[in-house]
Amino acid sequence: MKRETGLSAPQELPDKEAHIWHSLLNAIVEHQLPPGCKLPEEALAEVFGVSRTGIRKVLTRLAAVQMIEMTPRRGAFVASPTVEASKAIFQTRSVIECANLPHVLARLQPPHLAGLEKVVALEEQAHREGDGPAAIRHSAAFHIQLQAISGNAVLTEMVTSLTQRSSLVIAAWGSPWQRGCRCDDHEKLIDLLREKDLTGLTDALAHHFTHIVESLCFERSGETLADFTRLFGKAEAQL
Repeated sequence: MKRETGLSAPQELPDKEAHIWHSLLNAIVEHQLPPGCKLPEEALAEVFGVSRTGIRKVLTRLAAVQMIEMTPRRGAFVASPTVEASKAIFQTRSVIECANLPHVLARLQPPHLAGLEKVVALEEQAHREGDGPAAIRHSAAFHIQLQAISGNAVLTEMVTSLTQRSSLVIAAWGSPWQRGCRCDDHEKLIDLLREKDLTGLTDALAHHFTHIVESLCFERSGETLADFTRLFGKAEAQL
């Protein structure tokens, strides 16, 4: 079961709990639940209309993909990546995504370029309209879709997971205006893809990740508690 995040909910989760899993994951990735935000089982159980046991199962699965942290006696919180982990996430993405570019170019076809151009257009529209969640979603989709051209499903799944953790990094350390990547960087990457310039493409993608890290402000953020009713609403329990 996949939704906007591109990640599949754990197969052992029933449909309702899978829906909750995706709802929480989307809210984290789109910066509606910021790093350090407390995720109390009782409040979540009430808003989703399920038991605390069901919520605990969902939180445990989110902890397994490092999107939340669970601590005895303190409960669950949206993960707050350390400075070291934040830099390592983008370094890993740079290594993996750049190394896969020869395979991307080998399979690249005009429909792939058209698909990437559509994603960038949607990303630009989201920025113009001040729609932060949509900008984040389309920015991640660009990188996932780019790597998927290679046909390597395992690598694409890894990149998908890393984009989610990247969003946490930007939420924790980015400026208030920072939402995903720079659209003009993505447009330049498409131009280089069209030219099949592997050296230029590799350099541009590596610089893209370096620029993101350099734009981050590594200062500790505080703990918060979100308005879960506003975010999810009791109507969610009917789905």
